[in-house]
Amino acid sequence: MENIFAKRMQGVPRSFIREILKVSLDPSVVSFAGGLPNPAFFPVAEIQRATERVFATYGAGILQYSNTEGDIKLREQISARYLAKKGLSIPPENIFITNGSQQGIDLLGKVLLNDGDRVLIEEPGYLGTIQSLSLFRVQFVPVPVGDDGMDVESLGRLSDGCGAKMLYTVPTFQNPSGITYSDDNREKVAALAKRNKFIVVEDDPYGELRFSGAGARSFAQYLPEQTVLLGSFSKVVAPGLRLGWIAAPAWICEKLIIAKQAADLHTSSFTQKILYEFLLENDLDEHIKKITQAYGTQCRAMQEGLSRHFPATISFTKPEGGMFLWGRLPKEMDSMQLFQEAVREKVVFVPGDPFYTNRSKTSAFRLNFSCVDPETIEVGIKRMARALEVYGACSCRG
Repeated sequence: MENIFAKRMQGVPRSFIREILKVSLDPSVVSFAGGLPNPAFFPVAEIQRATERVFATYGAGILQYSNTEGDIKLREQISARYLAKKGLSIPPENIFITNGSQQGIDLLGKVLLNDGDRVLIEEPGYLGTIQSLSLFRVQFVPVPVGDDGMDVESLGRLSDGCGAKMLYTVPTFQNPSGITYSDDNREKVAALAKRNKFIVVEDDPYGELRFSGAGARSFAQYLPEQTVLLGSFSKVVAPGLRLGWIAAPAWICEKLIIAKQAADLHTSSFTQKILYEFLLENDLDEHIKKITQAYGTQCRAMQEGLSRHFPATISFTKPEGGMFLWGRLPKEMDSMQLFQEAVREKVVFVPGDPFYTNRSKTSAFRLNFSCVDPETIEVGIKRMARALEVYGACSCRG
């Protein structure tokens, strides 16, 4: 039965993080691996009350089929938040609700991409997008990312004449590196997109999780007719609701809605209404403030632990928000081998390989700080340091 599977399944990578999560189920293992929001901040009681209000108000009708675009009141909330937080005037008609922002990536692939099309993508980049767009048998054109954002010189060289249809980016608290593109960098990237006529897909699941520094502008402020915005409530409310959105120019929205209809008819109208009621009765900004205060404390604890226990030859990014930081071993070392030693020490992280489209051996690795308290972070960093000592000794003997 080998020939029963579609060719597009060939070469689609498994999610390495899902494999790591199997190891993380052992309660004695300290996990810096998953990109999970901290469940301590899931508003369980508030969502329970919102659910009760939904049933009291709408009864059985809330369990009926609904429209593809999503709850208009929820979309109005998102529109108002873009205006208040970003100064972006995006009408609710240009916003529609998805099953998390991950579905938005899939829908964009269906609408925009043919076999062999070129897609510009950050390197390192979000592994969920690498996996999702691999199904469309695209040619990835990786563009290096540094502390200030995308390498503009490389982007210019790679995009000129390449015919790429889109650039995928997480420009604020990037996954996996945690860096944020400067406004100057964004403006230069937008200028290249305008020159070479490709769409910028700005995925922003972490943008509200800022615990230091000043906010950055959106690509939509430079390039409104060529920018698609992906957003999510997963990191600021709860991922189990599976609620995200796409905000896009009308000419793209029309096609995306058709793809959404074909995929699943609509996102759950029940959970949309629950979320709307939650937002109506609770201060989302205050809720996010509690999350960012905790994440800031946890990030600092991780940075301080790394400074105490790791040699100066290993470098790390310094995120101002989000959930991740990115480490680099000396070039001759392999983070996958360090990972294997770390598992023996009962601590896990994500080696850098899955964040590269060619999945080649790399010295880089990602650490997540959102789901680990400062005391456990210290324990985990010490275990990683022991694993590094063992790996370093083995490397020297090898």
